[in-house]
Amino acid sequence: MNILGIGNALVDSIFELKEDWTLVELGLPKGSMQLIDSEKLKSVIEYTKGLNASLASGGSASNTITSLAHLGIKTGFIGKIGKDESGQFYKNDMLSRGVVPTLLEGDLPSGSAIAFVSPDGERTFATYLGAAATLAPDDLTAEMFAGYEIFHVEGYLVQSYALIEKAMRLAKDAGCFVSIDLASYNVVEDHHAFMHHLVENYVDIVFANEEESKAFTGKEPLEALKDMAQKSKVAIVKTGSKGAIAMCGGQIAAVPAIAVSCIDTNGAGDAFAAGFLYGITQNCSLNTCATIGTILAGHVVEVTGPKMDAIRWEKIEKMLQPILLADACSERQRNILGD
Repeated sequence: MNILGIGNALVDSIFELKEDWTLVELGLPKGSMQLIDSEKLKSVIEYTKGLNASLASGGSASNTITSLAHLGIKTGFIGKIGKDESGQFYKNDMLSRGVVPTLLEGDLPSGSAIAFVSPDGERTFATYLGAAATLAPDDLTAEMFAGYEIFHVEGYLVQSYALIEKAMRLAKDAGCFVSIDLASYNVVEDHHAFMHHLVENYVDIVFANEEESKAFTGKEPLEALKDMAQKSKVAIVKTGSKGAIAMCGGQIAAVPAIAVSCIDTNGAGDAFAAGFLYGITQNCSLNTCATIGTILAGHVVEVTGPKMDAIRWEKIEKMLQPILLADACSERQRNILGD
């Protein structure tokens, strides 16, 4: 199965904080993703002068897609960048990771996600969408979706209802299964009715963490999982240090998190989605898909930022080999998505 993603093309600037007071000073609720305008961006940049930052191509769907490419899946990504150095950096980084990018160019500067990592590993984003937000419905064509079987969408894309709905409609017309990550609890709260519309009418696989699932359903994790599974083929609730629960066709799988030393939760949910979707491409059981998700998520929190180094990817691949072999030898229904 080949997998296509769409999302906000953002260059991540990652700052590690010694205390959370910076978030208070900047008016950023801890653990949230706040959209900022160009003036607020200038003030954030001014405030962070002198602090060390690391750069990476980012955006939720982009992180998931690049992780899938590392695992050998043929992947593509649709986004919009500016005609600037940041945009070129973004494109080159995706190409270097084996992703086939469809990156349109806009007149605004490339988008930027400034990530603040708290001492406990929690991340908070101040996001300037820039050119990413100008990706429009008319930019999308049926040809972009040809050759893909799964289409993965980040919930952050709801800045344009028309865009995200057209993308899902084109994906369905192309015969794709549609996957969505609900992105952030405040995004779900702000666009509650529309999120339900998407999940109920287009989505086959829905990912959420505990806060997002509660914002979506008003329920605690297990009951939220059951509620979401009634609206899609597969539902997943990531439960942090406890692991994850998933449901498909009445079957529930609960898997523990792997033991790790958490440095930065940035990208953990994106990595989990990559692992779970990878399991689907390998025809794995529901339990194995969730297990692979926890393995990827567990490794990415041990590094700063959403990207892992080659050594960690080699370690992950070695861990996956016996899991995939055991799964292939087990008696189970083959494709959790159905034919």
